[in-house]
Amino acid sequence: MRRADRLFQLLQLIRGRRLSTAAWLAERMAVSVRTVYRDVAALQAQGVPIEGEAGVGYRVARDYSLPPLMFTPEQAQALVASVRIARSRLDPALAAQAEDALSKILSVLPLGSRAAADSLPLHAPARPHDTIVLDRLGQLRRAIEARRLVHLDYADAEGKPSRRTLRPLVCLYWESAWTLSAWCELRQDFRQFRLDRIQQLAIDEQTFADEAGKTLADLLRRIKLPTSA
Repeated sequence: MRRADRLFQLLQLIRGRRLSTAAWLAERMAVSVRTVYRDVAALQAQGVPIEGEAGVGYRVARDYSLPPLMFTPEQAQALVASVRIARSRLDPALAAQAEDALSKILSVLPLGSRAAADSLPLHAPARPHDTIVLDRLGQLRRAIEARRLVHLDYADAEGKPSRRTLRPLVCLYWESAWTLSAWCELRQDFRQFRLDRIQQLAIDEQTFADEAGKTLADLLRRIKLPTSA
């Protein structure tokens, strides 16, 4: 491994933990503890704000971030691939932000990395989802962020209609469909709703607060999410 790559890997490992000992870093990188000491000193000499000392452990300030110039050509390709695949599956507002963020990253990459990213032979279908579904996704995403109740008219797999008031918790993508996982006030339990089966959707001005047994954490603790609504 080149020394520059080793220094980059070392910094990434330190950034990923609250405190990293030299022994742990040496084991993860398959180098000697002395090499870790020397590399940490080299990073500090370059202005990287690594705190700590030998025998205690190292950490990096939480607000420290690496410039995108550090991305390898393969990492740049991975970013392009992620955005190309995701943009047709996101609501328009979020898709546009993803495109803008990628453009900013690519604009400051070295020429070789930028060329590798631009020439990536991987594309995704333009719009696999109905525009109405993607619009609902945007509305629900904002409702989840604002913690607002939602009201919807829904038709299940057999076409049976129902009206629900929900605490929206998370939207999940299942390749062929987006679903909303929520706490259902009618059923007093967690339920999932396919976005393409929502007939009408309204976002309430009323917000909700966490209650024991009704939160996203409670939902995720279940082995399997409820499949019927």
